[in-house]
Parts: sequence; C-alpha cells; structure tokens
Amino acid sequence: MANVQNVKDELENILSKKEYTVYTDQETNFFTALWEKIKAWIVEFLERLFPSMEKTSMLAGPILAIVITVMLILIAIALVYFVRKQKRRQIHQSKKPLQSMKEIDWSFQMHLSEANKQEELNRLTPATRHMFLAILLYFHGKQWVEARIWKTNWEYYEELKKVNRQSANQFHHIARFFDEVTYGEREVQIDEYQEFRIKVMEALGESVE
Repeated sequence: MANVQNVKDELENILSKKEYTVYTDQETNFFTALWEKIKAWIVEFLERLFPSMEKTSMLAGPILAIVITVMLILIAIALVYFVRKQKRRQIHQSKKPLQSMKEIDWSFQMHLSEANKQEELNRLTPATRHMFLAILLYFHGKQWVEARIWKTNWEYYEELKKVNRQSANQFHHIARFFDEVTYGEREVQIDEYQEFRIKVMEALGESVE
C-alpha cells in the first residue's frame, strides 16, 4: 500500500509542476484558437451567403451550432460519395472480364444467343456477363479493341476512346453495370437487366438487325 501511495503522490507532484501545466495550457490555447478561427470562417461565409443577417445573430450559440452540424453532415456525405466513387473506379480499373480462351473464341453472336438462353431461365447474372462479352467481342471484331485475358475494362475503354468516343462512352456505362454485378455481388433486377440489354443492343446497332 505504501508503494501505491508513493506512486500516487509522485504522479500528483508531476501534474502540479509548472512545466506540465504550461504545456497543458498551451495545448488548450491551441485548440481554443483553432476553434475561434473555424467559427470566424463560418461567420464570414454566412455573411457572404446572407448579407442581410447581422453578425451578432450569426455568432449566437444555437444558430452557429446548427450551421456547423449541417456543414459536418454535408462534408460526411461528400466523403462517403467520394470513397464509393473511388472504390467503383478501382474495381473498374483492376478487374479482367475475360476468364478463359473459350470466351474469346466465341463470336459476339454466340454470346448473345447464350445470354438469351440464360435470360429465359431467369439467370440474369450470367446473362449479364454474356451480354457484356458480346459487346466486347463485337468491338474486337471491328478492330477497335484487342481482346486479351490479361486486359481490364479500363484498358478497353482507353483503346475505344482513340477510335470512337461515342462507343467508348457506351462501353463505359455498360462496363460499370457489368462490374457491379460481377465483382460487387449485386443482385440483378429484371428492370435493370432490361435497361442494360437495351444499351448493349444499341451499341451493337445494325449488326443484330
């Protein structure tokens, strides 16, 4: 017990020393100054946004607290959106859609036929895959891209931009849905699939008429 009391006394002695209290005061002053700068920036922003409002009313505790809360919520929403967007982009840039030589050996018409069979069986995930491979191999047949197992959708998109920007934009939307279904484990709804199918058929154009 004596040792415990000695440790306690020593700790109290350290905390009461001038060096420690000065350091604590400096740290407190830093955060206080930072908070005051943040409040001043917010007030200045509100003055620009609402010129008719008086500065004293802006400084009122409840109003300032509400404004800060709203701004923090908006920042949080923006961060969540940014993170999700970056994650989708990473998926889009890193995954390779072709998994075997058999998929390359098939013509785009064969993939369309298989997509129709899978759709009739209500197997929309494999149907989505075959629809996507159909458009990819269609562009390969037109020599707009060079289909290879090691390539990603981002690389195909960059190749398409060099020869046909409109088709590149169509491919970008088609590939994004394909990635979400294939790598994001998204359950495909019939209306989503139908919309996806329409986009693929539009990109194929006269080749399927």
